[in-house]
Amino acid sequence: MSKTYLLSGCGSGIGRHTAMALVRRGDRVCATDINAEALAILRKELASPENLRTETLDVRDPQAWDKLVTTLAADWGRLDVVMNIAGYLKPGYVHEEPAEEVHRHFDINTKGVVFGTQAAARQMLRQGGGHIINIASLAGIAPVPGLNLYSASKFAVRGYSLSAAMDLAPRGVKLTVICPDAVQTPMLDLQVDYEQAAMTFSGSAQALTADDITRAIFHALEKAPIEITLPASRGRIAKLGSAFPGLSGALLKWLRERGRKQQQKRAKAR
Repeated sequence: MSKTYLLSGCGSGIGRHTAMALVRRGDRVCATDINAEALAILRKELASPENLRTETLDVRDPQAWDKLVTTLAADWGRLDVVMNIAGYLKPGYVHEEPAEEVHRHFDINTKGVVFGTQAAARQMLRQGGGHIINIASLAGIAPVPGLNLYSASKFAVRGYSLSAAMDLAPRGVKLTVICPDAVQTPMLDLQVDYEQAAMTFSGSAQALTADDITRAIFHALEKAPIEITLPASRGRIAKLGSAFPGLSGALLKWLRERGRKQQQKRAKAR
């Protein structure tokens, strides 16, 4: 039986790939993004199927979230799943980051997820159930120097999501937060040119793919765990680094050097 979905961040990357997968398997999907042109391209690629709806959405606007969720629930009868995928990243050292970047990271990455979760939760409580999926990051488990604002904003996403999941579970609404390592998307390509982002490339030479995240999302829809880390091995390392930050100096230096080498290889391969 098909379900109804609302996804943010569908102009590219994880959101776009997941929206396409859901549409192709027959679910009803509302794909959103702030970029209307990117949504038009998505519709064209999918040949504008009847089960795809596209809407421009600024995730920073709580009223826009409430209006869209209410409209979809009225049109479809219910809203089964909301996925907060939209995100923003710009590398920078702490002394270089201007105020506008502070606002942009937290407005999109953190507040956008909070507003989306709140709007979804209100509707799902009214209808007696549903599932919220929030995309955080391994950078939201262990601090990542050079990505200070992104890391902090994703720490907030993870903390909020885990707390909200515990709040909503007794009321019949599920919430899963997914924390992936680097994913091969335009956001990763952007980081190749920033020395501050060397840590991003310190894992496997082969980054995760959008398909890896979509499969994790499908697993979450079936099993409803409170948290998924990808890959699990890196998730364990991230949690260890977070638990003992004072002991990570030597490891941090090694990871940064490893990342720099991988970053340089990617730059040469372009």
